[in-house]
Amino acid sequence: MRTLWETLGKGPLRDIALVCMAVGVIGLSYGAIAVTSGFPWWFPVLMGALVLAASSEFLFVGIIAAGGSPIAALLAGLLVNARHLPFGLAVPDVLGRGWRRLLGTHLMNDETVVFAIAQEGLARKRAAYWACGLGILACWPVGAALGALLGSVVRDTDALGLDAMFPAVILALILPAMKDRALRRTALAGSVIALALTAFLPAGLPVLVALAALPLFRVKSLEGAAR
Repeated sequence: MRTLWETLGKGPLRDIALVCMAVGVIGLSYGAIAVTSGFPWWFPVLMGALVLAASSEFLFVGIIAAGGSPIAALLAGLLVNARHLPFGLAVPDVLGRGWRRLLGTHLMNDETVVFAIAQEGLARKRAAYWACGLGILACWPVGAALGALLGSVVRDTDALGLDAMFPAVILALILPAMKDRALRRTALAGSVIALALTAFLPAGLPVLVALAALPLFRVKSLEGAAR
């Protein structure tokens, strides 16, 4: 059996490690915010391991902290995680079968899917998906635990600016793909949609609605092929 190093190589593994580290740093912010909002220290750790979806967890904590009901927070989190439906359609062969499929589904998130579809060949796709998924499964709850400890000391966690690291890393990873004109236009259209809706929709939903720009990529690709 080939190792991850042999299958993926140094570059992809380095990128995966950087993303997992960034996820851990965001976990610090999540754990600290949860504790300063009145949740016990173990809550963000347990949520981090069982839910493993940062945007819905932040949204859940935010709604409860603002006085909302647990049912409303749960429904909002489920709605945000509805973006996983197209994710599953994008990587059906990567998940495997049986218990591997169950675990693989739990590990499914933005990062694991992005790394999987960026690889050539099923073996590389699976290796990237599982390496990133297991790395996040380790880093997110650990980051949340450390953040819970941090939250008991630092009351104003927003002043640390931890939430800026993850978007910066993701942006650095996707910039090389923006050389494709059709993809660049589609990404720009999706960004405009998300930014326009940010002031009106809960966190996570603008990104979900931005998927409406995907047909534009298909149209542009077909136009390029026709030429």
